[in-house]
Amino acid sequence: MKYEDAIKKYDPVIGIEVHVELGTETKMFDAAPNSFGGGPNSNITPTSLGLPGSLPVVNEKAVEYAIKIGLALGCDIAESCRFARKNYFYPDVPKDFQTSQSDEPIAADGEVEVELEDGTTVTIPVERAHMEEDAGKNTHVGGATGRIHGAVHSLVDYNRAGVPLVEIVTHPITGTGERAAEVAAAYVRTLRDIFRALGVSEARMEQGNVRADVNVSLRESPEAPLGTRTETKNVNSFRSIERAVRFEIARQASVLESGRKVVQETRHWHEDTGETTSGRVKSDADDYRYFPEPDLVPLVPSREWIEELRASLPELPAQKRRRLHAEWGFSDLEMRDVVNAGLLDAIEDTVGEGATPAAARKWWTGEVARMAKQREVHPTELVTPAQVAALAQLIADGKLNDKLAKEVLAGVAAGEGEPAEVMSARGLEIVEDTGALEAAVAEAIAANPDVVEKIRGGKMQAVGALMGPIMKATRGQADAGKARELILAQING
Repeated sequence: MKYEDAIKKYDPVIGIEVHVELGTETKMFDAAPNSFGGGPNSNITPTSLGLPGSLPVVNEKAVEYAIKIGLALGCDIAESCRFARKNYFYPDVPKDFQTSQSDEPIAADGEVEVELEDGTTVTIPVERAHMEEDAGKNTHVGGATGRIHGAVHSLVDYNRAGVPLVEIVTHPITGTGERAAEVAAAYVRTLRDIFRALGVSEARMEQGNVRADVNVSLRESPEAPLGTRTETKNVNSFRSIERAVRFEIARQASVLESGRKVVQETRHWHEDTGETTSGRVKSDADDYRYFPEPDLVPLVPSREWIEELRASLPELPAQKRRRLHAEWGFSDLEMRDVVNAGLLDAIEDTVGEGATPAAARKWWTGEVARMAKQREVHPTELVTPAQVAALAQLIADGKLNDKLAKEVLAGVAAGEGEPAEVMSARGLEIVEDTGALEAAVAEAIAANPDVVEKIRGGKMQAVGALMGPIMKATRGQADAGKARELILAQING
């Protein structure tokens, strides 16, 4: 069934579980380095491997980061909480259990305001944010899919085992209708921006710093009980999150239409085909046999510490957008374009370098964005805010016009130097020799007597017809305003 048809017939309910790897120096419960990359099984200790006799010690910085995340999400921070053992058997979990939090999370009962591309806001209810450790990584060798089915053998790298995580779990998200997939992606993007603003994680999805498990279910109407959900695991890009939700809604609708029942299970996302496939029957909490971790004492963060952390929180992305929107005076559409293009920080930094907000927006969303799209890179990979501000200043000083500025910008992006250096090296500065400009104006007037008569007759828009020849004569380096003044002076003089 097509997504559009499925949405008309069923009411979708989604839920998102987001895992963020914390940017601490060491792992959650031991002193092994917490770093991306490195040779297999090089960032490990006996505790990372769950060897007999090894004991965990809680990473204080990880607890601090978890509390900051909870506060940023508007959650209540627990007066006391503890870790639990989540029991399951898999090669990438060397202890045969994951140290997590069960019924006593560090943070609970929050909400996140998410803004969609058209400016619509949706409030996402957060059930909990809890601490846990990551598992290792399995690499399946042989076979065509890279998965365990058909593999000849498997390799296990425990470098990631024990890396500190915070998992953020939403309540069921209802009322999103046809925008369910868009809301899911926007929510994870909002969390990613919050993590970066807090400085708790690099939050690079391509490195697995942020991963999302996407739950989807369908029901016949908003008044009906919740349907059976599926959980698509470890989706690590915004585009994939949106595609996975759309596919699952369409797939589940087809299952229900055929008279079958949706199976509660985990599912795998396939980026190449845009489809999900069955993983394993989804376990409920009871199946994990949670029980309190006997090797770790309860955590009791003091109220003073929590308030200190609350006071230290930076301006969060949504607050920053609202403030800059008001300060810059952009229209709602202009601000949405800036945000959707991922250029808010670049423009803020450019304004900080001395450019006006209007000039910064014009160049970043215009010519810089055009060049970046052509090269398939982000605009900030081509030029810096300081360079865009310097370009804008050259225009304000009357040394460049827009046409010449584009040529300078191309030179800067090509690595030819700073804007002033490129302008000088390429000889692009506006002609300031009044005599040369007067000569070009006189030549244009002499060559176009019919245009001159129209201007004398009061048709001032005809002045534009003389600008072309003047710009050609000056290689585009004439000051348009000064040229216009000279045209009128010579015709009326």
